[in-house]
Amino acid sequence: MAASADRSGTGRAGKTWPELLALAFGAIYLLIGIIGFFITGFENFFGNEATPDVHHEDASLLGFMINPMHNVVHILIGAAGLALGRTLAGARTYGWLLAVGYGAAFVYGLIAVGEEWDFLNLNAADNVLHIVTAIIGLVIALGPVRDAVDSHRRA
Repeated sequence: MAASADRSGTGRAGKTWPELLALAFGAIYLLIGIIGFFITGFENFFGNEATPDVHHEDASLLGFMINPMHNVVHILIGAAGLALGRTLAGARTYGWLLAVGYGAAFVYGLIAVGEEWDFLNLNAADNVLHIVTAIIGLVIALGPVRDAVDSHRRA
């Protein structure tokens, strides 16, 4: 019997739930980043609702304010999830990156929303999404996964 063939807490293809969650979040954020560029284009890269210009209209995706820089961040977060979600250790690392990065984005958003220097063009909905994503990152990083050895000992 292969030790990795029957891990408790695994999904398809022998993936653990943290790996699957990291891959899912990576795919979602990558898709959101790509779709975002169809809405914002590439002009006014750091634009926000507090500093409108003649070429900029407030851009939002499902109620979340975005700009091209915000789209780049989503694409990078998505690509990291797809790359790191392939192993449990990578998924755990991705979870920590989400927890720390989005925790910091939440704090930044509390201060920056509506300010001229808000280079990510955040709003209150973004802040809620950021704290939820940070919490999910902690779940990915710290959630328990039993391996095959544990499940055979208990059986």
